[in-house]
Amino acid sequence: MSVTHAPGAQSKKAAASGWIGSALEYYDFFIYAQAAALIFPTLFFDKSNPQMGIIGALGTYVVGYVARPIGAFVLGSWGDRHGRKNVLVLCMLLMGVSTMLVALLPTYQQVGLLAPALLVALRIVQGFAVAGEISGASSMILEHAPFGRRGFFGSFTLQGTQFGQILAAAVFLPLAHFLPDEAFQSWGWRIPFALSAFVVLAGYIIRRRVDETPAFEEEMAEGEVAQAPIAVAFSRNGKTILCVFLMALTNIVAVTTSIFGATYATNKSYGIGFSADIYLWIPVLGNILACLVIPLVGNLSDKIGRRPCIIGGAVVAGALSYPYLWAISQHNVPLAIFFSLLMWGAVYQGYNAVFPSFYPELFPTRTRVTGMAIAQNLGTVASSAMSIVFPIVAPPGSTNVPLIVGGITFGITLLAALGAIMSPETFRLRADQLGDPKAVPMSAEQYERERAEAIAARRSAAAV
Repeated sequence: MSVTHAPGAQSKKAAASGWIGSALEYYDFFIYAQAAALIFPTLFFDKSNPQMGIIGALGTYVVGYVARPIGAFVLGSWGDRHGRKNVLVLCMLLMGVSTMLVALLPTYQQVGLLAPALLVALRIVQGFAVAGEISGASSMILEHAPFGRRGFFGSFTLQGTQFGQILAAAVFLPLAHFLPDEAFQSWGWRIPFALSAFVVLAGYIIRRRVDETPAFEEEMAEGEVAQAPIAVAFSRNGKTILCVFLMALTNIVAVTTSIFGATYATNKSYGIGFSADIYLWIPVLGNILACLVIPLVGNLSDKIGRRPCIIGGAVVAGALSYPYLWAISQHNVPLAIFFSLLMWGAVYQGYNAVFPSFYPELFPTRTRVTGMAIAQNLGTVASSAMSIVFPIVAPPGSTNVPLIVGGITFGITLLAALGAIMSPETFRLRADQLGDPKAVPMSAEQYERERAEAIAARRSAAAV
């Protein structure tokens, strides 16, 4: 028996759960990113050495990504052995509690080196938890999605993460703007982290109400669940893991825009002088645009394929990193916002909107969460490590920061495009063919016919 698509109600429920859960979890993850760039260098590190403060604060951000592969191995395997639903609930609880505890941390001035040590410990838990989020949510949505609509439904996972970033910045904006600097530095920054208490409760309720996917239940019923999914994934899907790893390097665009870009623009040692509350509008506006673009690109990938969207999004966004950083170097806020919107809010979504459907489509059901989690998180770690490298190769006082950082970003996105070129196209494969290297896609004519029939059937059911 094969599972081609789930009933419409379950498709919508899975997409909504993935969207809401990803938004809540990435709210946690990205309020840390904002704080690492804007607040933590002076709160948790020695103020007498500005460059080391920047490197240290961004280093704690990277530690979360270093913990991701560990979480990917553990949580990915858990999702393939115990189900998508269970792993998503666990991820949410770990993320919410660890983020809430950041609000209670003492500063460097209060306890010295213990402060960054505690910060690192909580960041490790964050990174461990988030490693299973996108792969679990993407797999759940994919396995519930109707035929010919996997790209569209899968895109809601990343639309949720972008909304989480909007929420993270939106919470910081009024605090950074209305509170006096002293109040914001002493206690105002803690408020967004404390609000994660609501994430724990809301996330648990939302995730517990989602049904397990038909594809996983079928494997359970037939006794085909892999007991060692990590070993199976590497032995049978090694090339796929490599390709996904390369494509995941596209994350460098987000690192350049939101992490290094924020530091470059606002940290006094670079001499640019953007105020924190003004610069926070860049990710807010970029992510608002992304939320609008993502479902459109997801739908487009159901029509023209996954690979063209990913290749174009990665390469063009990488090329735009130079003019974006150049605009910052010219102290030009409107131009920096424009290039951010173009690079991150629009073009980057060619990749961002499509990988939640493309990555799990490349793996079979029994290793889907494991394979995607490991490959994606290894690629994300490798690209995120550049947030430490950038201030080293382009430290405060450098005169060619845009050229150095922009050139590195573009080169990495070329590697990501190579990963997509090496991967098979998947949008015209049936659900039971996914992950099969010998699968033959149906003809374009048959695909369009069956896709139209599936869409018409859903609309008819919704009208009843």
